[in-house]
Amino acid sequence: MIGREKEIKELNRLYTSNRAELVAVYGRIRVGKTYLIDNVFKGKITFMHAGLSPLEKRKSTTLLKDQLHHFYESLLLYGAEVESCPENWLDAFFLLEKFLMSCDSGERQVVFFDELPWMDTPKSGFITAFEGFWNNWACHRSNLMVIVCGSATSWITNNLINNHGGLYGRVTKEIKLSPFTLAECEEFFKSQNVLLSRYDIVQSYMIVGGIPFYLSCFTPGLSLSQNIDEIFFNRTAPLRNEFDRLFSSVFTNPDAMKSIVKVLSTKNIGFTREELAEKLKIAPGGTFTKNLNALIESDFVTKYIPYAAKKKDALYKLVDPFCLFYIKFIDNKNAFSEHFWTERTVSQPIAVWRGFAFENVCFNHISQIKAALGITGVRTEQYAWSKKTDDDEGTQIDLLIVRSDNVVNMCELKFYGNDFSVSKNYDKRLRTRQSILADEIPKKTVIHSTLITTFGLTYNEYSSDFVNVITMDDLFRFE
Repeated sequence: MIGREKEIKELNRLYTSNRAELVAVYGRIRVGKTYLIDNVFKGKITFMHAGLSPLEKRKSTTLLKDQLHHFYESLLLYGAEVESCPENWLDAFFLLEKFLMSCDSGERQVVFFDELPWMDTPKSGFITAFEGFWNNWACHRSNLMVIVCGSATSWITNNLINNHGGLYGRVTKEIKLSPFTLAECEEFFKSQNVLLSRYDIVQSYMIVGGIPFYLSCFTPGLSLSQNIDEIFFNRTAPLRNEFDRLFSSVFTNPDAMKSIVKVLSTKNIGFTREELAEKLKIAPGGTFTKNLNALIESDFVTKYIPYAAKKKDALYKLVDPFCLFYIKFIDNKNAFSEHFWTERTVSQPIAVWRGFAFENVCFNHISQIKAALGITGVRTEQYAWSKKTDDDEGTQIDLLIVRSDNVVNMCELKFYGNDFSVSKNYDKRLRTRQSILADEIPKKTVIHSTLITTFGLTYNEYSSDFVNVITMDDLFRFE
């Protein structure tokens, strides 16, 4: 298994504890939650059940019936002596309790519920029944370990982790599974015999992020551009319709969520809450807030306060690489060549897109950047920053790392095919930015101009502008 060392160690520790465990494993869909549990507990699972996907067009009147019948079949599959299908979730969990008691030898019993949020259909009483299962029976069995997984992160956090009712404080461990880092992507590609340079691995990350399922779609023997055509633009491309499937499987209101994401994709720095509501032509009320929070919890969107700004000026920014790529190059495109990416890979629009996408890569590898700067142990906060000057030209800084040791790293992020060279005009812009920033930070703080780029810096009369130079290889450090 690639990566996941911390998660594996923690799951094994929980397995050997002498108490009942309720473990919530969650994260973005396709990130590898089921794969992790299957591999860690191979041959150790007493009962496993996965909810039925909401992608299937089922009638609302049969949703509960379908889920219960599927649960009944899982009981039969694992050897439970069940005479008939339960009529409600209270009965279903009672049948599970009887089965677990019947096969209890005193050894650790592992129960795995995959895609638990899908089981909670409207007016089904599922949460009440699950609460009864855990509080009345399961939590008293010291040899029982219940693992729940879900891609609907907001459901997991609201109904289990932050539950204010009968399940309050009942989750004994929460594990949020994150996408692979660049280093883990490289390791994964090697394990699949997909040979790509680090330059191309960074570009693959710009397109699909560190999502293992998407990485598994790459074919050995093909170049990056050929793979992108096969994965997205071929008539039978596996991810051609992934965007709609993605939102339908995670959210109960996928169209509203996609509308928010599509607006956010139009502005790299992000929108304030009020700006976003105005663009969407909707009221910024409770439902809108709930939708934004769900997107944040599911790692599609991030909320941040720009440096020196007020809380009310917080920005919402789309950060999911797959969504950003899909909306820009595929969504609402009526027709395109099956060799779309190969034909345009050196075009100016794609070069511009790479520049913005590289910023996202860097923000997702802050710990690697800190390690390269030698400040792993220093407390930091990260910001994007933009400010208007008196002449209204304004200035924008890609990344600010504000450190507790009285240093601010003013980072320029440049994705280039060769070493980056500082020109006379760029030197002037850099000094202007530094001067404007100096007026905004505390007097005791010093600015370190920092270049984060692919291959390095060409040394010339202006190269001393940068105190630190971080290359693409630094982003491939293991945490």
